[in-house]
Amino acid sequence: MAVSKVIYGGQTLIDITADTVTASNLLSGETAHKADGTQVTGECTFDADTSDGTALASEILNTKKAYVNGSAVVGTMPNNGAVSGTISTKDGAYTIPRGYHDGTGTAQISSAEQAKIIAGNIKDGVEILGVTGDYTGEGGTYEQINVTPYTTSQTITPSAGYDAISQVNVAAIAYSETPAAVGGGTVVTIGTVAPA
Repeated sequence: MAVSKVIYGGQTLIDITADTVTASNLLSGETAHKADGTQVTGECTFDADTSDGTALASEILNTKKAYVNGSAVVGTMPNNGAVSGTISTKDGAYTIPRGYHDGTGTAQISSAEQAKIIAGNIKDGVEILGVTGDYTGEGGTYEQINVTPYTTSQTITPSAGYDAISQVNVAAIAYSETPAAVGGGTVVTIGTVAPA
C-alpha cells in the first residue's frame, strides 16, 4: 500500500500529495515518491538548464556538440591547431586565419630578413628590432685634384687607384691684355683653350 500522507495525534508528519515529481523530470536513476505515494525512478538524462545559452555553431569547435536553449548544436569552428606565419617586408602583415588555435603557433620575421638585421648593416648608434648598428661607412682612397678652367666643358673623375675625390681646386680663369698689332688698342684674352 502506497502512503502519501501521515497524520499522528492530529499532527501531519508527512504530506506529499501536492508533490509534482514525475519520471521525466527526475534525473535518470534517482528515486523519489509521487503524490500518490508510489515510488518513481527518474528518466531525465540532462541535468542543466540550457535556456540561457547563446553560443553559435561557428563559436564551437568543429564536430563538437553542445546544447543551447534545449537544442543540440554541432560546432563548425575550424580547428587550425598550431598556425605559423612569416613577414618578409617592412610593412608586411600576417593574417591570422579564423578559428581555433592551440596556442603554439608563431608569427615572425622571415629567416632571410632576420639574417640581414646585423650590426654591420645598420648605421652606427641606430637600433632596429633590438640590434644596435655599428656601421660607420666604408674606407677608401681619396684624391685632391687641381683643375685649370678651359673654354670648353670638362668632366672630372678620380684618377686610377683612387676611390673618390675629396677636393677639387679650380684655378682662376686666365685673363691677359696685350697691345693690338694693328690699329692700336688692346687685345683682351679670357680663358684657356683646352689642349688638343
